[in-house]
Amino acid sequence: MFRTALRNVLAHKARLLMTVLAVMLGVSFVSGTLIFSDTIGNAFKNKSAKSFDHVSVAIRPGVSSGPSDEAQEAKRQPVLTDALLKKAQGLPGAASVIGDMSGFTALADKNGKLVGQDWGTTGANFYPGADGKDARYAFTAGQAPKRAGEIAVDSRTAERTGYKVGDTARLSTDGPVTKQTISGIFDTSNGNVVAGGSLVLFDNATAPKVLGKTEYDEIDIKAAAGTSQATLKSAAEKILPKDTEAVTGATLAADQEALINEQTNSLSQAMLYFAGISLFVGIFIIANTFTMLVAQRTKELALMRAIGASRRQVTRSVLIEAFIVGLIAAATGFAVGIGIALGLRSVVNGLGGTLPDGPLVVAPMTAVVALIIGVVVTMLAAWLPGRRAARIPPVAAMNSVHASPTVRGLVVRNTIGSVIAALGAGALFMGVSVGGQDGMPYMALGAGLMLIGTIVLTPLLSRPFIAAMTPLLKPFGVTGNLARQNSLRNPRRTASTAAALMIGLTLITGMTVIAISMQSAINKMATDSLKSDYTISMANYQPLSPTVEKKLAALPEVAASSPMRSAYGEIDGGFTNINGVDEKRIGQLLSLDFVSGSLDGLTGDTTVVDKETAEDKGLHPGDTTSVKFDDGKTVKLKVIGVYQPNEMINGLFTPTAVVDPHLEKVADQQVLVKMKDGTSAKAEDTIVKALGENPAIKIQDKQAISDEISGTINLMLYMLYGLLGMAVLIAVLGVVNTLAMSVFERKHEIGMLRAIGLDRSKVKQMVRLESVVISLFGAVLGVGLGIFLGWAAGSGISDSMKTYTMQIPVGRIAIFLVTAALVGVLAAMWPARSAARLNPLAAIKAE
Repeated sequence: MFRTALRNVLAHKARLLMTVLAVMLGVSFVSGTLIFSDTIGNAFKNKSAKSFDHVSVAIRPGVSSGPSDEAQEAKRQPVLTDALLKKAQGLPGAASVIGDMSGFTALADKNGKLVGQDWGTTGANFYPGADGKDARYAFTAGQAPKRAGEIAVDSRTAERTGYKVGDTARLSTDGPVTKQTISGIFDTSNGNVVAGGSLVLFDNATAPKVLGKTEYDEIDIKAAAGTSQATLKSAAEKILPKDTEAVTGATLAADQEALINEQTNSLSQAMLYFAGISLFVGIFIIANTFTMLVAQRTKELALMRAIGASRRQVTRSVLIEAFIVGLIAAATGFAVGIGIALGLRSVVNGLGGTLPDGPLVVAPMTAVVALIIGVVVTMLAAWLPGRRAARIPPVAAMNSVHASPTVRGLVVRNTIGSVIAALGAGALFMGVSVGGQDGMPYMALGAGLMLIGTIVLTPLLSRPFIAAMTPLLKPFGVTGNLARQNSLRNPRRTASTAAALMIGLTLITGMTVIAISMQSAINKMATDSLKSDYTISMANYQPLSPTVEKKLAALPEVAASSPMRSAYGEIDGGFTNINGVDEKRIGQLLSLDFVSGSLDGLTGDTTVVDKETAEDKGLHPGDTTSVKFDDGKTVKLKVIGVYQPNEMINGLFTPTAVVDPHLEKVADQQVLVKMKDGTSAKAEDTIVKALGENPAIKIQDKQAISDEISGTINLMLYMLYGLLGMAVLIAVLGVVNTLAMSVFERKHEIGMLRAIGLDRSKVKQMVRLESVVISLFGAVLGVGLGIFLGWAAGSGISDSMKTYTMQIPVGRIAIFLVTAALVGVLAAMWPARSAARLNPLAAIKAE
């Protein structure tokens, strides 16, 4: 039986090619993902390990555990000072000590634009040792900064911007812009820089002033030769101030490694989900292939049964074929996966991301996983066709070659599919009724069951769809009618082929509906909440200097402006956000949806409260409530209004005079500005110049705010499109495979059609139309199910995002359907050509 199986694989190489490709693509996606995540994880770990070379023991503040701890941290007196650093230098076994501090620093490139990502623009101190060097940085050009007005930049940033030693660069930390001379360029293993950020160094005396620091963030101690980290830690613990801790370098490195593992695992898990979808789609192609091969070899298998082969041996022969195909596909897929990992690395670097250098990591377990997945998936998909093959009785050798599916089998399948789909719909509606996070498990279960139920029901659904397509096929005459009949001939085969395409389009459509609906909700949120023309904030949402609002308020072009100062407070033990605003002008800048009361009278010790806080605390206009600020002081505020909150506007609003006394440092989260002549390029340019063309400050109108958030959503959506594209590609291969094998199966029929006058072009047209019908069937099912699932998921989102309403992206859906039709045309090219080139006489003789 093994020899028979091997002979069959070799005899049907061309027909099994698409199956090999389908499995290979899925396996390559899995192995590529694992290799890529292992490679970048290893590279980051190596870089991270180097960044701790100078640290044997670190003294740092104790770990915070919540908002109250953050408040205590803000009030804590500086302890990581030069005095403590000098004590650390005197510890037995301490070879060197470095005081480390860092903070947000926006560096402008030569065009005035911010360098690096918003979150990754950092400034730090250069702490020279006895030899004048800082072990954290290796200078490749120039020298370290020695005085105010000098900075050094990392080599990656220098390469991106073209800065050289002696150039002048503009930077900002909290508002004002300064010009600095670049004294040197350095290499660093700093994780922020490795991840694509920028790092600017100041001399140790200037850094605290520029970064707004009153102490070091951490004091790093390097052990002398012969002193262990544990011994040095014990010595350091004797000089620890209150609320600080000593941690060994080994612990820091292990914690960093664990964090990197967590991040890379999250990335690989997300990509593996899509690889799993691709393999799931591949199952349909494999099952289709082996079902058709078994059907075509009915006589052969029946003769084997007649000469003594048992059912088990027949099933085993089919599974052996699947094993061989899976092994070849898995080995090829693993090799391709290595190429995918290299390609992903190049793509990330090409798109502006920065990955650390390091060798390609191909773990033995990855190869084992690839082989197991490829073989198991293929054999699993071939198991049912193998069982069907075993049921062929010997007497079938005397009958037709083709075994048609029984009506009873379809009835059972339709019954099972209806039950599964009904259960899925029930779970979905349960999730919708429960709502919020509590309803998500029901929705996930319901979506999965609905998808499976629809897949099972596709043979039943194919008939009404193809019937509905009849008017569109009529203009093609005989070929249109033949294409319709061929699609209906074997509903299981048509359904299985269409299901593969349906899965990909269901997910794509569902995510598109949710993404477009969220974009619409964000647009509505920005339009409804803001009367201001512009919002001014720091690039990474760092606190903004109050001088920014004063400069803007003084401009003759500005009609109104107000700071938004954020503080935390407690009402009856529950934390809430408190916004300090200009009470005289905030009404011109914000549009609050009041449930009761208004902004009129917002003066002195008064406040307006969001509806959720009001309901939780039982507050109404006219009530007085006690608010405890982070500094421990309590004030009584009179409620004059209750408004409906959203993701952009929430918490308490009260005059800045109430908030300012309780802030350790008065700073604004953002500034709202209304121009006399509205938004325009001229108005924006006026603001930019007034703020000194500051690279750290973002100036956004309502559309820019919406575009920023929508841009993030679109980026994620396009990434998902790319990942799901693999599943769609495999589905296309399934259409090609089914048509090619169908053409082979219908050789005799096609020969007869050619003999009675159907020319080559008409044969091609017949196969193409059949392909388009199957592709559109899968696409319509996918789009319909995707819209339904998008509605269900959106109902949960609308509970937390009040402006969310379902939007059906008609334009994109039309593109999906047109693309599906084109897929059908392209997928039919090779099978249609093969059908047209058949020799009529030879085909008629074919059995």
